[in-house]
Amino acid sequence: MSDTLNLLVGIALGLNLLALASSRLPSIIRAAALQGMVLGLIPLLLERHAGWMVWVVSALTIAIKGFFIPGLLRRALRAAQIDREVGPLLGFIPSLLLGAGATIGAVAMSGAMPLRPEHASSLLVPGSFATVVCGFLLLLGRSKAISQVCGYLILENGIYLFGMLLIGSTPMVVEAGILLDLTVAVFVIGIIVDRIQREFDTLDTRKLTALHE
Repeated sequence: MSDTLNLLVGIALGLNLLALASSRLPSIIRAAALQGMVLGLIPLLLERHAGWMVWVVSALTIAIKGFFIPGLLRRALRAAQIDREVGPLLGFIPSLLLGAGATIGAVAMSGAMPLRPEHASSLLVPGSFATVVCGFLLLLGRSKAISQVCGYLILENGIYLFGMLLIGSTPMVVEAGILLDLTVAVFVIGIIVDRIQREFDTLDTRKLTALHE
């Protein structure tokens, strides 16, 4: 189980770097969607005798993070008629290097942390930390609103991954509540993105600093 878990977390970490290195918005959306689907499988691995609630939350995670939210973002992308991130606040190569450095540093630091025996050999702790950092880099380093929303999604995936450490003591209903909050938040973000596009005819957040009469 540990090898399969580390494989899934490793795939999620690779998708972090793919999102940071890509200038194509559809690729960033796809990376966030695949990461959500991968993370949706982790509760089934951690719960040896998965009850119906675990299966429901896993299915909802995959459906919402892997299909529903990316579908909303692709719809916004088609409406905005944009395909690439041009002139990010933080360059693609620096973003990739910072993300890779955070990933390597997280893995190195996890060896010195006083973790429980069942978590010492897994990548859950370094994976969650690195994913949160990569989400922040995407959220703060890009100028397109859609890229920033994807950064928020990846950041939330890191928090979700950290929550898997408490799966034995925290009811899965809490994870279901997190999914509900995420869905509502993305709905609000989607409405804001749509209003920005209609009002300012752009999704570049740098152009929103000037007041319009």
